[in-house]
Amino acid sequence: MSKKFTLVLITKNNQILLGLKKRGFGMGKFNGFGGKVEADESIEEAARREVFEETSLEIKTLTKLAIIDFAWQDNKRPPQEVHVFYSDNFIGRPEETEEMRPNWFDIDKIPYKKMWDDDKYWFPLFLKKEQFKAQFLFDKHDKITSHQIKVEAL
Repeated sequence: MSKKFTLVLITKNNQILLGLKKRGFGMGKFNGFGGKVEADESIEEAARREVFEETSLEIKTLTKLAIIDFAWQDNKRPPQEVHVFYSDNFIGRPEETEEMRPNWFDIDKIPYKKMWDDDKYWFPLFLKKEQFKAQFLFDKHDKITSHQIKVEAL
């Protein structure tokens, strides 16, 4: 059974906020902000909490754009069901935390080579604010072995 996670991508003025992961799963890669959904919270509550913990930003509004299922062939990691949100309405300035170092990037200069391999496939849909569902299967080296993306309402 998949564990539920959140991922929030924050934009403003034709820029996107990504964080450099400083420790743990995904260390050294740029990503959005998010994490595990705890048993006592909704997916949206988890998204807001994780953004605050990783950036000190308070999210005012969230829009769900995707559900992405991730799995690994070697089953060393449990499958993940990631709920992807967009926000351009927040309070505060992003601050570095123990886990993430936030950086603003121009939309046309997203550092795909320093991100997860799957991002280059679905980011264009996200940037157009299209809703979609996707599935990605990774090998033991975190390289994509198969994927499927379907534009559809959530």
